[in-house]
Order: sequence, then C-alpha cells, then structure tokens
Amino acid sequence: MINISDFFKNTFGGDQNKSVLGIDIGPSSVKIVQLKRKSGRAILETYGELSLGPYAGMEIGRATNLTTDKIAQAVVDVLRESNTTTNKCGISIPMGSSLVSFIKLPKVDDRELAQMIPLEARKYIPVPISEVSLDYLVIPRNESIASEYQNSEEKPAENTIDVLLVVIHNDALEKNKEITRTAKLDTTFSEIEIFSSMRSVLEPGTAPQMIIDFGSNSTKVYIIERGILRTSHMVSRGSQDITLALSKSLGVSVEEAEKIKRENGILTKTASQSNINEVTSLTLDYIFSEIGRVLLNYQKKTGRNVSKIFLTGGGVLLKGLKEKAESSFSVPVSLADPFSKVEYPAFLEAVLKQAGPSFAVAIGLALRRLQDMD
Repeated sequence: MINISDFFKNTFGGDQNKSVLGIDIGPSSVKIVQLKRKSGRAILETYGELSLGPYAGMEIGRATNLTTDKIAQAVVDVLRESNTTTNKCGISIPMGSSLVSFIKLPKVDDRELAQMIPLEARKYIPVPISEVSLDYLVIPRNESIASEYQNSEEKPAENTIDVLLVVIHNDALEKNKEITRTAKLDTTFSEIEIFSSMRSVLEPGTAPQMIIDFGSNSTKVYIIERGILRTSHMVSRGSQDITLALSKSLGVSVEEAEKIKRENGILTKTASQSNINEVTSLTLDYIFSEIGRVLLNYQKKTGRNVSKIFLTGGGVLLKGLKEKAESSFSVPVSLADPFSKVEYPAFLEAVLKQAGPSFAVAIGLALRRLQDMD
C-alpha cells in the first residue's frame, strides 16, 4: 500500500532501539543508509554507495537498465560492503514510474471519495487502471492554494476539494518486491523518491521551496509549499550527458571524460579549459532553461516566488554548478544536507556534507521506516 499520508508524520518520536535501512536504487548507483532510534533521536550507523555501471559492463557513473537479478545482487553487495546489520528497510520508486497530480473534486464523504478517485484517475493515466496502484491525499482547506496542477484560484469553491493523486505502475512495485525477496529484505513500503527527498531536505516554513535532483540521465524539479508538492517536472538530460558530450568533443574515452568533468567543472581558469567549459555549459544551459520555465510558470500561476533552491543528486557536486544556478535563477541556492537530520560522529561532518546531496532519498526512506516503527 502506498501511504503518502505518512509523510506528514512527525519524523522524531518514540524510543525504539532498532536499526532500519533506506535503499535508493537509481539508474547509475545504489545508495543505502542505516539509522537507529535512540532516546528519540535518529542516529547514523552506516551508509554506502555502489555504482551500477560495472554490473552492465559499462563505466562508473553511466545510467543502466539492469535486470532485477543484477540489481538485487548490487543491493546485496552494497549492504555487505557497508556492514549493515538489519534487513528492515524502505525502498525508493523512481519518479519516472509514477504520476503525481492535483485534481479538483466535489466535496463528498470519505466513502464516496474512495469510489470516485479511480474513476477520475482514468482521465490522467495512459494505461489501464488495473496496471497501476493509486493513493491520494485530501489537501486541507487552509492549504488549498494555487499550484501548477490547478487553476489560479486563491479561494476554492466551498463545494469542492483539492486532492493530491499519486499513481505508481504495478511493474515498479513488483520489481521492488522481487529485489527485496532476492536480497532477503524486510520491506514495509515503497515510496516515490520525491517524498523521501522532501522529508530529508526541506526546511521548516510556509514559503515555496524548490528541489533540483541532478541525476545521471535526467534532472527532476519539484516545487513544494507548506510541505505539499505543488509541481514536478522532469528534464531528460543529466550529468551523464555532460560526460558523453565531453567524450565526443575531446575524442577521449567516457572514463577519461568523466575524470575531466570532475576535475574542471564549469569554472573557467585557463584558455585550455575554455572548450571543456563550453561543452559542459551546453547541456547545463538546456537544463537550466527548462528549470527557469518551471519557476516562471509557477510564479505566474500563483503570484509567489520560490524562496530557496536545494540541489540533490550526484551531479550537483560539479564545480561551479551551485554558482551557475544562483546566477541563473536569482534565488538562494544550497547543496542539500540531509545528514543534518540525523546524528553522527563529528569527525564525519566534512565527508557527509560532501556526500549529502547524493543520499537525500536514502535518508528520507530510513527516516520514514523509523517513524513507521513508532
């Protein structure tokens, strides 16, 4: 059962001395985080990441399309290498295997609403309703402000309600079940990655915030206001596209191009780097143009500006990316620091701040698994 309502539970509470895992399976890597509850606090026990490229006979950092068995093997390997001590976990669902949308419905009782949702959902789903799993959340009246999914109505009609509809393809759920079965994991839920990131990244407050997830083969953009997802968008380019463009332009291997990308970023220092920066910027300019369009559309529809942008995903560590984002959007930009939501030894602070943007989903999943135990 997909239960997005659980997102709104208090992250901390109770006193459960048990360990849990968050497992984030992306196209290019698997990331895991193990947390433990102690005296009402979430304590980091271990974490790890394993690239999937080698499992597909490809370079590290490349997006893959592995069989379920190979993904399960990668999960087993990263759990072993990270010295995890529990099999209790939550696991991610990629945004590409889901649909998130706002719909407006007549104000009816809960029973009628449950019957109405599947019928209304057919208008938004391009596959038979039997092939997907549905969940929904009625937005409280005081949260029913305009979003990209709605008309710009500041005051909804009293006889209507706004509903957040979440749809996940059954194939994605079955894939996760097979992975956890093979890896002998005790999984109580699968969660769309955006809700995990929201839990681990966002700051308290009512002003709109944006999350940019810069992945290997795509960039995902979300705007959240008052803790509720208002808009989402996916750009079909990511950090891998920069690497492939550099490989082609410079006539070097993909592995060498990845090394050059990491060493140079988009910071122009010498004339010899100008070609590297130009090639890198071509992909980034396209991605940032799409993000800028999302920002502008939201501002026009709601009359509100995004107060802060958080960068997540492995691609955001590209040198100069944060500065380019700030100058492009004229909004304060920060690298996400999801490890700030948990306690860890002080000597790990520098390492975890660097790794943090890549682990936003995994940490959010582990926090959810902890709160489910309360």
